[in-house]
Amino acid sequence: MGLRGTVPLANGFNCNEQVQVPGSFASVHLCYGYSVNRLRCQIHPMAALKKETVWQVFHHCLHISGIERRRILSVCASIAESSIKGLGTEEIPVESGKEDNAYEDPLPYGLYPYLMPKHVAIIMDGNSRWAEQRGLPSTEGHRAGRIALTEAVKLSCKWGIEILTVFAFSTDNWLRPKTEVRYLMDLFQFVLEDELETLKRENIRLCVIGDLAVLTKSLQTSIVEVEEMTKNNSRLNLIIALSYSGRNDIVQACRRLARQVEDGNLKSTDITESLFEKELETSCVGDFGSPDLLIRTSGEQRLSNFLLWQLAYTELYFDDSFWPEFGEAQYAEALRSFQRRHRRFGKRVCNKTNGTINF
Repeated sequence: MGLRGTVPLANGFNCNEQVQVPGSFASVHLCYGYSVNRLRCQIHPMAALKKETVWQVFHHCLHISGIERRRILSVCASIAESSIKGLGTEEIPVESGKEDNAYEDPLPYGLYPYLMPKHVAIIMDGNSRWAEQRGLPSTEGHRAGRIALTEAVKLSCKWGIEILTVFAFSTDNWLRPKTEVRYLMDLFQFVLEDELETLKRENIRLCVIGDLAVLTKSLQTSIVEVEEMTKNNSRLNLIIALSYSGRNDIVQACRRLARQVEDGNLKSTDITESLFEKELETSCVGDFGSPDLLIRTSGEQRLSNFLLWQLAYTELYFDDSFWPEFGEAQYAEALRSFQRRHRRFGKRVCNKTNGTINF
């Protein structure tokens, strides 16, 4: 399979690269040019080319360092898939937002669909400080924070994020003034009931994690009902961490596995990381409980007991905005930062020799 095209390079020079993927006869040829805004690629599909081979090429290509190569590789994936469908020559936009009709719902400038994180987690911090700066009670900050969350959910759906996990209330937050805690619990219940039709209409599945036994009975009932009514939705998995502790999540997983060992249903030597992860609360989204990107607002730079196991290889992004101020521009910049990063997961970066990158 050969993919050829021309795309703009920020530095203005032309180059030609080839990526050879071992175990297949596929290679991706990339031609860069400076003067055009769109990419035209001629597809040369191989005989009996399988979709798995195409995606093998693409996923290997993601390990190439360099922002410009990542830009073009995200487009190559679309073109490669088109070749399987027999579409032949394709013209596909390189930079979303450059042309009005590039996509039905364009991404913000500089964001590329095939480099989007699958799972984003957010520590929504700064509601009270936002209100204090404006001479308002903390309740108004939480009310504004609810609006910011609604916008984040909307944008996640629009931009193709599959899982959004938000830290709404920690076990330590129970130590806050009783009036504030009571207001938050009432707000959570109101939002669940008020947003149910939106969740159903937008095909969003809700999953609430945390120590729910300490919540009011009416709030527990609302959670169960909304989870049940949205369990088959698939556009976005929205996980709300409520009365949640990362440490407690790990402890409870250990206890569940220990009970299985005590009952004779499991040997201690059979316990693996993957088996342990199945006992964590984020297992409600299957194998994708570990976020690709964590965003924390308000300028604080700590995890605050949130998803401690799951964040082992997560990319971290800290924004100075208070949560009620966190909107489309801030979310897009966090995603751009993620897409510029090279995730190695402990592996060594391969060297480039003679225009060919070997993996």
